[in-house]
Amino acid sequence: MLSAYLPAENGLAPLGAERDLGEALWIDLCGPDAEETARVESFGIGVPTLEDMEEIEISNRLHREGDCQVMTVMLPGRDAEDRQFSAPVTFLLTPDRLVTVRHHTPRPFATFATRAERSSAGSGTPVRIFLGLVEEIIARQADLLEAAGRVLDRVASDVYGEEMNDVEGLRLALRDIGQQGELTAKVRLALFTMERMLSTFMVWNGTMKHRDPQIATLAKAQMRDINALEVHLDFLNSRVALATDATLGMINLDENAVVRTLSVVAALFLPPTLIASIYGMNFANMPELDEPFAYYIALGAMVASAAGTWIWFKAKGWL
Repeated sequence: MLSAYLPAENGLAPLGAERDLGEALWIDLCGPDAEETARVESFGIGVPTLEDMEEIEISNRLHREGDCQVMTVMLPGRDAEDRQFSAPVTFLLTPDRLVTVRHHTPRPFATFATRAERSSAGSGTPVRIFLGLVEEIIARQADLLEAAGRVLDRVASDVYGEEMNDVEGLRLALRDIGQQGELTAKVRLALFTMERMLSTFMVWNGTMKHRDPQIATLAKAQMRDINALEVHLDFLNSRVALATDATLGMINLDENAVVRTLSVVAALFLPPTLIASIYGMNFANMPELDEPFAYYIALGAMVASAAGTWIWFKAKGWL
């Protein structure tokens, strides 16, 4: 799908079907077909395929092709089944337009056009649209981290609370913690690749034709935002580790309680089993077998031995 935008009073407006694609300052390609790719490549911009984007080594994801800056980052998004995963997104920045190529749906690409007027970078030039989109992506990563923090707050409240006393609830809590750990890992990858992209962009900025003195200031501000999010991410990762250890500890305590109960029950039946084993030997000379009340005496001895064992465990504090 091809979406094209031009500057408007309220930020960015979709390019009408009757307008020439060359007028667009931002062209967004989402899973483009051959025709859409050819339309963009007619401007002298090479559009990478998904295989190219996935096979690019980290060291080669940032390069220049003439006046075009090619920058590939990894961003979390949703698949067709609404599951969170990370996939590459390529920014093709030229003096005339910005082209983004993606094959999944990171939320910032759906929301930026309607909120471009709120961007500190504005949307009057391709490079400002690029920085505004980066700002939207950074804000989205912050939202994801805040959501992960809220889930960890809820899980910690449940795990440490008195009402959480069943193993199944603890297992569900452990699943939620694992999901947040995976999410923070995806956000960390996004922040890492975006930090490299911005640092490289700042080096290239001095040779760009726009000569906008505010661009470097805006990029540095976004770098500071990324650094702040990385600090917050480290804090969340420590919370994930602590919550995982606490939940596993609670599960172990519950399982130990079950094992202790089974051990006590087994111990209670050991003396009666011993008595039953003795009188089940069938030796010829067992004088107790001739007594009329021998059966009841044996049963009484079994009950007394089990009760004595239980009283002893209770006195030791094992029950």
